Amino acid sequence: DEATDPSTSEENWECIQRFCEQVNADTEGPWFALRLLAHKIQSPQEGEALHALTVLETCVNNCGDRFHSEMAKFRFLNELIKVLSPKYYGIWSSEKVKSRVTEVIFSWTVWFPQEVKIQDAYQMLKKQGIVKEDPKLPEDKILPPPSPRPQNSIFDTDEEKSKLLARLLRSSHPEDLQAANRLIQSVVKEEQEKSAQVSRRVNTISEVSENVKRMDEFLESYRRGELSPADQESLQALFQRCERLRPLLFRLASEAVPDEEALAEVLQANDKLSRALGQYRQVVASQ
Repeated sequence: DEATDPSTSEENWECIQRFCEQVNADTEGPWFALRLLAHKIQSPQEGEALHALTVLETCVNNCGDRFHSEMAKFRFLNELIKVLSPKYYGIWSSEKVKSRVTEVIFSWTVWFPQEVKIQDAYQMLKKQGIVKEDPKLPEDKILPPPSPRPQNSIFDTDEEKSKLLARLLRSSHPEDLQAANRLIQSVVKEEQEKSAQVSRRVNTISEVSENVKRMDEFLESYRRGELSPADQESLQALFQRCERLRPLLFRLASEAVPDEEALAEVLQANDKLSRALGQYRQVVASQ
């Protein structure tokens, strides 16, 4: 109640910090906190709702994975959607509150791309025309870092960037906060690219493994003279696909050079593929 007191125009940061500490200290803290915050965000008093949104964003920043997990459930997301929906509280919620709620949900789609329910909820709002375009997040607003951060995050491995971010976040100057936000966004972009590389590598290695297994089965039937004309066409198409996978594996190997374990996986997949292609040439192409 103190942290969301509508009679005060400024945020009560001492109360907000104590609230976050209580959330972290209590096993059921995230569940109770979000239930209380949903009620406050739906308040007909604009000041109370806006303060509650500030508390919510501060909790996202400071209360970790348990809070993020609870926040990303439809049970809570639906309470935020009610503030925007004309079928519920959207008819009397102020435009300022609705704008902040939209901004909060959109920012979560950026910072928590792995949370499918957040993505679904936001896309539903766009589909229904409640959100007409993505809000532009203010540069001086420090968004919560994604959680959990990928292992070997750039902030974990780049001490210089980590120290610079800490210094900027301690500053009270708006230009330093803008610089901190730009730094966070650039790091997130780098980590998203790193994640995309991992995804490409995993998917390609999986495809190589599956294709090699199918080719072995086809070749075994071919040796026994049991392969139908249709299956022979499938075998040829499979060979051509495996041929196209080779340059992709070479690219993945060059990307994986700094990571010995990942490089070993790619080279192992390449060995399997080379063996399968060699057997095809020996058994089929030679005939």
